[in-house]
Parts: sequence; structure tokens; C-alpha cells
Amino acid sequence: MTGQNQTTIINATASNLEKEALYVVKIGGNIIDDNNKLALFLKDFSAIKGKKILVHGGGKLATQLAKDLGIEQAMVDGRRITDAATLKIVTMVYAGYINKNIVAQLQANNNNAIGFTGADANLIKAHKRLPADSKGIDYGFVGDVDSVNTSAILPLLQQDIAIVIAPITHDGNGQLLNTNADTIAQSIAVAMSNNYAVSLLYCFEKNGVLLDANNDNTVIPSINKEEYQTLKEKALIFAGMIPKLDNAFAAINSGVTKVIIGKAEMIESLIVGKAGTTIQHTVTH
Repeated sequence: MTGQNQTTIINATASNLEKEALYVVKIGGNIIDDNNKLALFLKDFSAIKGKKILVHGGGKLATQLAKDLGIEQAMVDGRRITDAATLKIVTMVYAGYINKNIVAQLQANNNNAIGFTGADANLIKAHKRLPADSKGIDYGFVGDVDSVNTSAILPLLQQDIAIVIAPITHDGNGQLLNTNADTIAQSIAVAMSNNYAVSLLYCFEKNGVLLDANNDNTVIPSINKEEYQTLKEKALIFAGMIPKLDNAFAAINSGVTKVIIGKAEMIESLIVGKAGTTIQHTVTH
């Protein structure tokens, strides 16, 4: 299967499951880079009642390790060029240290958890992004999601095990790929929406979607597609937020119940709608 936005759901139907709540939460590198913030976030995440999946980014650790090893790193528009040497580093850091550190801290908070990459249990298959798909840029071993195997996730959720997913996928032919964590979170949320009422949360350092990127008090409480287009046309949404919002609306249009963007430290308030920005369907009359 080809195409960046085409996602297949494998064995997604489980008619005996009710549509109970599932939280798919993505945390950014800014939280991972700060041990204290990460510990507090994981304590709050552990307190969430019900089914939950945590998707994490990589933070600065991979970049620092590459520097220590003398492996030059290249970024284009904030996205890492993943050559063969860099792929080894991000796999070691993301799938190894960061993933297992998060799992261990969740266990310390009495939240039974298991860590996965996309290769484990054939969870997430992807294809290598071609320059033709990315404005002529060769991103190296970067993958775009093709399928999510929900049958690997469902039994674990039924046992109330929190699933922690590192942003490493595979192509089915033995090749690991580095995949954007926001996209992984969105793909999993969409796939799981056949079975659960899914809330997708993007947790990072800002209070939400801001009218002024330098003022955390300018949060837009809710936004629909038409309002988003207007804000983009008026250049009122800063560039770094646009990929998150594009992912959010793609998720909503594909069955996800709710998308919330906001500050990681406020996850409890985000869930109950007292903080952050909620992405909603357009209301028609």
C-alpha cells in the first residue's frame, strides 16, 4: 500500500467490546528532556482511570548521543534526516532507554505497562518515505504509516495494561523506520476508534493552540475546521502548530471522538475540558 495518509486497520472489529473511553496521549520531547516534568506527568498519567495508550517522542537525547559519537545530524523543517547511523541511534534511544524508562516509572506508580515499537507484534507497518512524497527531500529511513494491527493492542487494554509506544516502525521486510510520533498517535487513535470512544491528546509545553505564540494566555478553547482555515489564511497560527492541527482534524474526520491539545502538566484538566484546545466537528444547521 502506498500513500502517506492511507492507513489500514488490521483485525479492528471486536463486536463484543462496548464503546468505552480510550485515551491516546502523545508527549513531546520537551517533557522527556526534563526528568522532573516527566516524573510528574507520568504520575498524572497513571492516575487516569480507564484504558490508555502513551506515544512518546525522542527528545534531545538522541541528538546528544549522535554528537558524542561524532555522527552529524541534519534537520529539515524540524524533522530529522535519518541515515543508517542515525537510525541505529534513535532505535537505541527511543525504543530502548526512553521507552523502558517510561515503563519503569509507570510501574512505580502502580500502573502496569508494557513498551512497544511498531515492529513488536507487527503493531505498525510503514513504508519508507520517497523524495517524491516529500518535496524532493530524501529523509532517509523515515517511515509513513500503512497499517495498525489493533488485534495486538485489544487484549492488553482489556487487562488494563497501559501501552507505551516508541516512534519506531517497520516495513515488513526487516527494515526499521523512524516515524513521526504525532502521526503514530493519530494513526493509533483512528484505528482504535472502531472499538472505543477515543480521545487523542497532544501534550507539550504550551497551554494549547495560541493566537499569540508568545503569550500562553491566548488559548483558543475550541476550534472547528472552518475556523482553522480562517486562522491559517490570516497567519494567526504559528507554523509549528499546523502539523498538529492537520493531524487532529484528520483524526476527527476518521472516527476519533475528540482531540485535545495542551500543556502536559495539565493533563487532568485537559481530559475534563477545563484547559487546552478542543478540536471539534463543524456543527451544521
